[in-house]
Amino acid sequence: MKNKHVLLTILLSFFSLAMMAQTFTLQGRVTDSNNNPVELATVAVAKQGRVTMTNLKGEYSIQLHSADSVVVRFSMVGYKTKTRVLKRPKGRQTLIVQLFDDNQIGEVTVVGQKRQTGTTEQLDVKNAQNTPSATGNAVEELIQQQAGVSTHSELSSQYNVRGGSFDENSVYINGVEIYRPFLVRSGQQEGLSIINPDMVKGIGFSTGGFEAKYGDKMSSALDITYKQPKKFEAKVSGSMLGASAYVGFSTKKFSWSNGLRYKTNRYLLGSLDTKGEYKPNFLDYQTYLTYKPNKRWTVEFMGDISDNHYNFTPSDRETNFGTMENVKSFKVYFDGKEKDLFRTYFGTFTITRHFTDKTSLSFIGSAYSTNEQEKYDIQGQYWLTQTETSENLGVGTYMEHARNYLKANVKSLKLAFAHKAKRHDILAGLTYKIEHVDEYSREYEMRDSSGYNIPHTGEDLKMVYSLRAHNKLDANRLEAYIQDTYKFMSSGQHTFFTLNYGVRFSHWNFNRETIFSPRVSLSIVPPFNNNVTFRFATGLYYQAPFFKELRDTTTVEGTTYASLNRKIKSQRSIHFIAAYDYKFKLNDRPYKFTAEAYYKALADIVPYSVNNVKVVYDASQQCSGHSMGVDLKLYGEFVPGTDSWVSLSLMDTKINLNGVSIPMPTDQRYALNLYFTDYFPGTDKWRMSLKLAFADGLPFGPPHKELSSMQFRAPAYKRADIGMSYRLFDREKSEKKKSVFKNVWLGIDCLNLFGINNVNSYYWITDVTNQQYAVPNYLTGRQINARLSVEF
Repeated sequence: MKNKHVLLTILLSFFSLAMMAQTFTLQGRVTDSNNNPVELATVAVAKQGRVTMTNLKGEYSIQLHSADSVVVRFSMVGYKTKTRVLKRPKGRQTLIVQLFDDNQIGEVTVVGQKRQTGTTEQLDVKNAQNTPSATGNAVEELIQQQAGVSTHSELSSQYNVRGGSFDENSVYINGVEIYRPFLVRSGQQEGLSIINPDMVKGIGFSTGGFEAKYGDKMSSALDITYKQPKKFEAKVSGSMLGASAYVGFSTKKFSWSNGLRYKTNRYLLGSLDTKGEYKPNFLDYQTYLTYKPNKRWTVEFMGDISDNHYNFTPSDRETNFGTMENVKSFKVYFDGKEKDLFRTYFGTFTITRHFTDKTSLSFIGSAYSTNEQEKYDIQGQYWLTQTETSENLGVGTYMEHARNYLKANVKSLKLAFAHKAKRHDILAGLTYKIEHVDEYSREYEMRDSSGYNIPHTGEDLKMVYSLRAHNKLDANRLEAYIQDTYKFMSSGQHTFFTLNYGVRFSHWNFNRETIFSPRVSLSIVPPFNNNVTFRFATGLYYQAPFFKELRDTTTVEGTTYASLNRKIKSQRSIHFIAAYDYKFKLNDRPYKFTAEAYYKALADIVPYSVNNVKVVYDASQQCSGHSMGVDLKLYGEFVPGTDSWVSLSLMDTKINLNGVSIPMPTDQRYALNLYFTDYFPGTDKWRMSLKLAFADGLPFGPPHKELSSMQFRAPAYKRADIGMSYRLFDREKSEKKKSVFKNVWLGIDCLNLFGINNVNSYYWITDVTNQQYAVPNYLTGRQINARLSVEF
């Protein structure tokens, strides 16, 4: 027995040595085209069923069985897959692999599929180009199609995010917060936004739970990065709605890009019910300059001049509304005109000291100035008729008058610190702002129904609405933040974590309020599937009041006076977000499915009403509420070489006002958006883009009334835009490689393909019996737009 035991031991030893001789260790590193480590890349040997992932440094190590040939596959969504074959490997093998971006058609790069480990999603700039557009504000239209975002006007670049108002969205360009005009009340007045899509390099967008570096807004953060051209490039575009030109060039130390845009939506506004002479002219010029004298210093300057004019002389209007059995006709003949001006200037100057390649300190100075005028005197004589019986339901005259002037200046100084360590990415900032707003407003509206003034007392002549305001705001604001992004893996190197935590501080001397905003988010890539990411975020978010939220109104003898409320508090929201991301390939094409559930606990909310895009706050009271919902999105190559997506959002948002729970003006219960692109089979010259939107209508009620009177709901917003583009020239596939042209596209769009009459506001008619009729203000009808784009 003893000899048998010794023999068995010897056999087992020989067997173990033989097994060791048949195995080897493969180690190495995976990088991208810039030699940066590719985290969580998959290293797999399919025949042996062995898989591992790279760590934070792009390094990997895996035990494998030796054979005549071992096929190793390196892959990561968004990169081209690489395969390496090892011949009879033994011992320890080292293999360094470089992965390149997954390019498909021409210069179309599959981006946006890189792993999202935070609450900010990176959107692809090219999806904002060569698509049907009514506003010309391509970046905002791209944002409006995202899950959790809603809009109800193709004429506006404004958007609501998860139940928030237009004013609850922060926008940054190159790290500097930007502002919008204050007096705009309708989409056709807006003109061009400050974001020039031809100059954009990156788009980061968060619908909630965003980092501490973003300002004191409650709903969303849009982070725009402008590009620094590496060589000469230019683009000229034109359509029936406007034109644009872009030029960029660089040297070893210097880069300069310039963008000029012109827009006139006169042709588009001609499809509205209200006819007349539209003369809108919107002009915008931007420049972005970068100078790097050496590797330790960077100097940047960005400037913008925007001159927007909206002139309108109405002539007549006819609107039919109601049901098939109950059709009403509203006819108006006008006198008078409207003349608006929105002129803004914006500039930033940045000096950055790079102490090392991973540590920098920036000094940023910025200034924003706006001069706004809204002037109109419009008289309308109207007839409201029951179509079936020709009965006059209301006959009268109304007179609308406004002389609104506003000047605002915001200056800021900011210190921004950045440091990258092995596993930490630390950011900190300190900002001091000087704010000045000077407002002078006079508005009134007179109603005369069948010869009787409304409101009718028999003794006095009163306006149905009258407003006077003369306010000045001079205030200073101090802001600071610090945050850290910490990346680490579990002890077994199987679970990948990204933890972002930070705090934001702000003090405003106008209401003497100091606020603290702690924020934290965590993403987890589980060991069972590196294509899955779980994300969680929470934080305390404030809507720091500026000017519009401060305006409080008091009515004395029929005249409403607006003043600034110094006792107002910042609105507050606590975000709770849980998200699931899954990346996969179908028919060898990349896809990404995202699901997010959120709950926002609201407090100190200032009630407001919305008419078109004008938000009017009731600063005399604050209340509590909630916003909760689910956002779903499927993004990927539905057709090879193109990006498409479909999103579905379900939401419920309410506030408690005077003990009653009522929907907020942004309570959009459902929204479905589709963006689909395709190339004709066998060619990349013909490209089609389709945009579909189907969204629930918003609550509404009579104007100049409390929010509790918003007992009605508008019809659902339904719209389809389709565009067809033909590539006239592509230098990559042309025999003329030395041609000055890079790409030439010719396109034609059909806006509002099905000619649906969408509603975004109402005009209210009151007869002498005090009965009110809501007359819908329809948006644009079906229009054809031709466009040409030339890239150099």
